[in-house]
Amino acid sequence: MRECEIAMAQFGRLLTAMVTPFNSELEVDYERAAELAKKLCEGGSDGLVVCGTTGESPTLTTEEKLKLIQVVVDAVGGEAIVLAGTGSYCTAETVELTQAVQRLGVDGIMLVAPYYNKPSQEGLYQHFRTVAESTSLPIMIYNIPGRTGVNILPETMARLAEIPNIVAIKESSGNLEQAAALRRLLPKEFAIYSGDDSLTLPILSVGGTGVVSVASHLVGRQIQDMIEAYLKGDVATAAKLNGELMPLFKVLFVTTNPVPVKLALNMVGCPVGGVRLPLVEAGEAEAEAIRKVLEEMHLV
Repeated sequence: MRECEIAMAQFGRLLTAMVTPFNSELEVDYERAAELAKKLCEGGSDGLVVCGTTGESPTLTTEEKLKLIQVVVDAVGGEAIVLAGTGSYCTAETVELTQAVQRLGVDGIMLVAPYYNKPSQEGLYQHFRTVAESTSLPIMIYNIPGRTGVNILPETMARLAEIPNIVAIKESSGNLEQAAALRRLLPKEFAIYSGDDSLTLPILSVGGTGVVSVASHLVGRQIQDMIEAYLKGDVATAAKLNGELMPLFKVLFVTTNPVPVKLALNMVGCPVGGVRLPLVEAGEAEAEAIRKVLEEMHLV
């Protein structure tokens, strides 16, 4: 079995992009982080992505990131997959953090496309290749042009897939045609994850692997049921579950992620605190919309 096939099997179908719990002073609450990691894995997640977008990585210090990753590895390592987000707009810093994280016992790395400086497709390729060559860990590339300002094209991903430890992509372009092109161009064993809960089922239908989810903080089992139903050929059940979950998928992006999901978790009795600036708390109308969906789905 090729290394990338092993990595795909290890990553699973449902990964949760874990929030970073804060206390009342907006300091990282490491104890709650460990508790949340265990809760998510017991609630249906095959693994966790720590220090990603949902984890507010831009506002975490390097020291906080390393401690948080270690806490999560200690809490669920060996029972669930732990991927660490180490990407940034500086290749050298990304390499440095990736090598530091490798020593903590994570199962893989998630690398977001360099943001703000808008590299060319060749620049993207060289960036990811350089980081991949600095580590033996399997890597998931994270394509989210709405945040980074640059789209990793399928042709560039096909080149990157030739690098042995680049084994997966979290595709958050929102473009189903692009997801289909990825499946056509990438090796059969290369894992394609939806980065948008509302597109999980459509991406599965064009050959996707699973999802890196936000909503799984609240409905992990139901998302697993949807994926399992689809993979068993029960498309009607998968579509029904997808329809039932769609209001939650949508309301969790009523304002900038992770503001809604952290508020929702607080509402359902799973305290994770607020968000750090420059993010701010949800407005009154947004909070009411979130509570309404939670009540309709009997989550509160």
